[in-house]
Amino acid sequence: MTTPGSAQSPPGDEVVEIWLGERCFPARKRLLLEQSDFFGALFRSGMREAAAAGLRLRGGLSARGLELVLDFIHCGRMPPEDEGEDDEGGFRALEELLEAACYLQVTALLRLLASRLRLPNCLRLLRLAQHYGLRELREAALGFMAARFHALSFGRGAWPMRRPALLALGRFAAINPEEASPCSALRYDEGARRWLPLPGALPVELENVRGYGAALLDNYLFLAGGYRLTASQEIAAAHCYNPSLDEWSPVASMNQKRSNFKLLAVSGNLYAIGGQSLSSVECYDPEHDWWNFVASLPTPLVEFSACECKDKIYVMGGYTTRGRNLNILQYCPISDNWTNFEQCDIHIRKQQMLSLEDTIYIVGGCIHELGSEKKSNQNEDMLTVQSYNITTREWLYLKENTSKSGLNLTCTLHNDGIYILTRDVTLFTSLEHRVFLKYNIFTDSWESIRHFPIFGQNMLVYSIYLPNLTWAET
Repeated sequence: MTTPGSAQSPPGDEVVEIWLGERCFPARKRLLLEQSDFFGALFRSGMREAAAAGLRLRGGLSARGLELVLDFIHCGRMPPEDEGEDDEGGFRALEELLEAACYLQVTALLRLLASRLRLPNCLRLLRLAQHYGLRELREAALGFMAARFHALSFGRGAWPMRRPALLALGRFAAINPEEASPCSALRYDEGARRWLPLPGALPVELENVRGYGAALLDNYLFLAGGYRLTASQEIAAAHCYNPSLDEWSPVASMNQKRSNFKLLAVSGNLYAIGGQSLSSVECYDPEHDWWNFVASLPTPLVEFSACECKDKIYVMGGYTTRGRNLNILQYCPISDNWTNFEQCDIHIRKQQMLSLEDTIYIVGGCIHELGSEKKSNQNEDMLTVQSYNITTREWLYLKENTSKSGLNLTCTLHNDGIYILTRDVTLFTSLEHRVFLKYNIFTDSWESIRHFPIFGQNMLVYSIYLPNLTWAET
């Protein structure tokens, strides 16, 4: 450190010129003494530089980092949080601030950096804290990441070079004759056109349970509630499947036992909606592992359908205690309020609902056209896909498939289509067999996939990211 010169300053309120390269930064000596251990040690050392009005810093500091630190020392001001900390320029500014704060040993600023932890920057701040030996920031970053494990794992594109795979969940017979034990999960290898067993088994608590809610949140599969056949009672337990470890683990149970309800993922939370003769709704916070009641449905519903679309929940069809439900209900999580979004000209029940951008797809189930002379069972025989646009409020009847829906289909959005696992019944023999179909969204066409899972019970199909899958395999 060298001095470029000195100047007379008022006693007790000296202004010190700090030089970095060709730039000069005036600073109050008293504030430097109070806020910076580096300057405090220098000014108390008795060295010649301590009495000089000008100081020159060396050591590779950036002018931007020094400017931000001095701004904090003089005004107690941190950089605005909207300076783009989620882009590369914002990351670099945060790194330069931390580097200068470490060099000048501004402890108060280093502690405040923990308040700037965000999903986009937490990993980088953790690495910087480890590099500079900042124990408090390191612990804060680790705590932040642990509390947001779900969002960090997949919600921010942690696997940018992976593609989702189709996962079938249920109780399946052994695929190979030499395998005597059944399996509970299958992965569809699209390249080889075959289903492969996954080693993980459903928890014992989920055996003989029907009517549970299922939802995918940040690539974690959650199962909750249901009806236990052996005990003839509803349950409130919930479990989570971690595809990275191929493991199931229990999570907090719902406050209300419920079955035949809808479990949806919306804006980082889960919502358990209704159930048999229930109107209550619960919200699950995965960061804190708890359920809280939110606004209830306007009335109890059975055989209804629901999905998330544009960060809101839409409920259609089913029956109220007074008859058919013809209202489309909308729930806003921010206002915690249900509203009547629109009234339908048809009555639907037992459909599966999916959404893509602002379009809701209604798959299978039963359709009753109001005023139609058709008998209801004629509507039930066809596997239909309809779409409803929440922006234009327009209904479209898409191409039908000749397969019987069976009212027990399961489906998922996967790549460019809706994959549907359903059943068909031979007209003359009444024999039932599985049908695996793909509805191509962009061409309004059907594709029959001849390779479907072996016979199973209580089956679900989901599009999920699995480890050790490359682009070539899928």
